[in-house]
Amino acid sequence: MGKDWALILGGSNGLGLATATKLARHGFHICIVHRDRRSEMDTIEANFEAMSAMGVQVKTFNADALSADKRMELIEEMKAFLPEGHRIKVLVHSIAKGSLKPMHASEGMPLSNQDIKITFEAMALSLYEWTRLLVDQGLFGDDTRIISFTSEGNTRALPNYGAVSVAKVALEALTRNMALEFAPLGIKANCIQAGVTLTKSFQMIPGQEQIKEHALKRNPNGRLTTPEDVANAAYLLTKDEAKWITGTVIKVDGGESLR
Repeated sequence: MGKDWALILGGSNGLGLATATKLARHGFHICIVHRDRRSEMDTIEANFEAMSAMGVQVKTFNADALSADKRMELIEEMKAFLPEGHRIKVLVHSIAKGSLKPMHASEGMPLSNQDIKITFEAMALSLYEWTRLLVDQGLFGDDTRIISFTSEGNTRALPNYGAVSVAKVALEALTRNMALEFAPLGIKANCIQAGVTLTKSFQMIPGQEQIKEHALKRNPNGRLTTPEDVANAAYLLTKDEAKWITGTVIKVDGGESLR
């Protein structure tokens, strides 16, 4: 096996897990930071063990990737376990923590400033914070790929999706500027815009059944996007042939956004 590692932030399920599995299958060593309840760990550990069975090293941390103190602690642990000459070639940001409240509600609490800030920090700003730390600590290789996941909520208004929409737009803006300003370090940064995908996060969106039905009608290929579809595209972005792709949003939706 080679010396390349992929660090997956939010890699225990959904797009993060699918991408980690795909990269492991193609020889990347995997480091996953995730935050999950003990009751979910049996299934999660089984998925991690399946990756290890592919013949790569797999390191996992059930820790809060959004805590500044914990982030630095995790970086120090990574520096300790990375073998001599090994570097992080791929950083995948798949953190899905945010508010799904309406801006106006006749009952219950509407979306607050604090809800928006928490969502923005988790789903956008944390990508830059992790990237900055990894750069400062010299853990990236000479040709690093940064991949994050956006959605059609970057341009479409959806009920209850306001905070996440703000975060997705910010994520894309940060990605463009990271691609520009970190280019001298060999860093390429891109967002993948997935179509509607039946992940754990999607199932928490109010009205998700209607969103699913509408997506099926819109998609010219007659099905929803799968996590594996997105993972395949993420893997393509790690290849040598993709090194001239940076600072952009790539749609992986089977044509769902065409109409």
